[in-house]
Amino acid sequence: MAASQPTSALKTTKRNRLFAKDTFDVFATLIVSLELSTNRQFFRTFPHSFVTDDAVRNLARLRFTQSNRGPDPKDPSRIVTTTTTTTFTMTRDTAKAICQYFMDASLIENAADPRSNLFKERGVYTLTPKGLHVLDRFVTDNGIAADNLQQVFSSQPILPKMVHLERTAEDDEIIFSRGVVTALFRRFVGRRPNYPPEHEDADTYVRLAERVRGIWLGDYVDRAAGGGDNAAVHRCCFNAVGALSWLCDFTAINSREEAAEVCAQFNRFGLIELVSDKRKNSDSAVIVSVTGTESGEKDGFPTPTGEFCVSGKAIYRVTEEGRRVAKWDQPEGARGSTTTDGSGRTSEGFAGATQASKGAKIERRISRLDKPPSGADAEKKATQQESNTHRLRYIIEEPQLRALFREFLSDHLCEENLAFYLDVSDFKRTFGKTSTAMAANAPSGKEKEKDKDKTGSKQQPSSQTMSEQHHEHLVQTALGVYNTYLAPSSSRELNIDYTLRNDVNAMRDMLIKLLGSDLRKTDKKQAHLVSPTLLRNMIRLYERIQDHVFRLMATDSVPKFVKTPEFRALLVKLDEDDEGWLADASGAALDSASGTTIGEAGGTYVTISQRAIAREQKVPRSSGGDRIS
Repeated sequence: MAASQPTSALKTTKRNRLFAKDTFDVFATLIVSLELSTNRQFFRTFPHSFVTDDAVRNLARLRFTQSNRGPDPKDPSRIVTTTTTTTFTMTRDTAKAICQYFMDASLIENAADPRSNLFKERGVYTLTPKGLHVLDRFVTDNGIAADNLQQVFSSQPILPKMVHLERTAEDDEIIFSRGVVTALFRRFVGRRPNYPPEHEDADTYVRLAERVRGIWLGDYVDRAAGGGDNAAVHRCCFNAVGALSWLCDFTAINSREEAAEVCAQFNRFGLIELVSDKRKNSDSAVIVSVTGTESGEKDGFPTPTGEFCVSGKAIYRVTEEGRRVAKWDQPEGARGSTTTDGSGRTSEGFAGATQASKGAKIERRISRLDKPPSGADAEKKATQQESNTHRLRYIIEEPQLRALFREFLSDHLCEENLAFYLDVSDFKRTFGKTSTAMAANAPSGKEKEKDKDKTGSKQQPSSQTMSEQHHEHLVQTALGVYNTYLAPSSSRELNIDYTLRNDVNAMRDMLIKLLGSDLRKTDKKQAHLVSPTLLRNMIRLYERIQDHVFRLMATDSVPKFVKTPEFRALLVKLDEDDEGWLADASGAALDSASGTTIGEAGGTYVTISQRAIAREQKVPRSSGGDRIS
């Protein structure tokens, strides 16, 4: 079921920023509407770029559609989809402010001056690897052909995987939990200390591969501690401003303010500490402070507060506790998921440490890190269900996990659930791409006149003929899905509820009236008898069944799958960010002994750009280490 309602504005946070999801969706919608081209500035040319006027003009007439799924108020057992369409009408200054949000989120950058953080008039802008990742996900999820972007995707580096953080529904604040801090920190510092290469490589793919492994680290010599040989040398140090840039570039953090809060949480847990801040009295800086509800370090709890100095002269280092949490000193094969004890805390524990520093403080409200959950049983159940939902989404997207999950389902005689889900997803993408392509390729009146003038009496391929061919293909695909999974006694018949079965039977009766009693022998000549409206209704029904099998796999199959030895063994081989997410998604850490889950508010998850992964596998680029995969 779908409904449509107009709305005049997107939601903003208390800090007067767009919600993170809206930022990504509006950005992707804008880029799809733009014609990225070659622009010139300062005697240089920048391919696949756009100028300020292009972005502002398109934002002023942009139509943005969101689809949200939730329980039907009249029947909680059913899921309804509400489609909200936003039509933008805004001033030039408002459009520029939204583009500034995109820059703050590291989705676009100034082509002539990548270090600039301001969205300027008469500027030329290009997409960052993170922006291309968000755009690729948006195009894929919504089945958009986006032919004008194919060359950009094929010629520019895309961030293969991106870490997302769960946020509160009411104000879009990041929900920090012990698992979130652990997963983010491991992603931040990488599998091993990431010292930059001696010679900077000009290849953009190689530079991305080097940076994505973790923040660049270096050794800092503190001569103030003593002259000559007595100078203190601090290993694994990084610049404070560089840390904010890295978090904005490679995670779903949307501003440097949020990145500073994350770093303050690292400090609160004793993972990093300040070693130098050589600001002069006249130098200004902002110190971000976060606060928890616990006091002291008893039983491994973090310290009550954490601070992070936002200054170009502030130097931080990874502490010994940070090394243990990052598992730098463990052999590669032993880098498994974080284990937990009976209380739900990591067995390694955290030792807090804070560094005092001078400057103007921004006090943040009490962290959710140590707040006990309210509504105990109901909330814990909802948290675990959401956790399994995130796990299943990631399992489906990660090729190795998906293959292992398929084998698991096959052994349990329910592999048809995953097969149906994937086939319908492919069908929906095909439907979206072909429909969008036909709409885009339909010539306008002026274009028809131009074609006529150019070709004279020559016959051109009929767009109507092409449309009919696409329609025939879609009908054949839709009937193939029905015959494989929904027809009585079909080879991989799904087990669905009574309501869905009745709707399937009603659809079957309608098709039989049009095509005859044997739907398996329908040929392409009969496909034109199925109207576009009926085809869309079939897709909507498939989507409802797809939601049903997804919930079934998430609630029944995933909890069993994550306890298997094969699943745990595969985690060791996957990247650290994926591994951390699977261990801590939605704050539910896997107990290595019992396989049970321990609920905790907050979590992280990973999205994958299949386009970037496929290209990296097809044309591997070596940079003296692991590929970005």
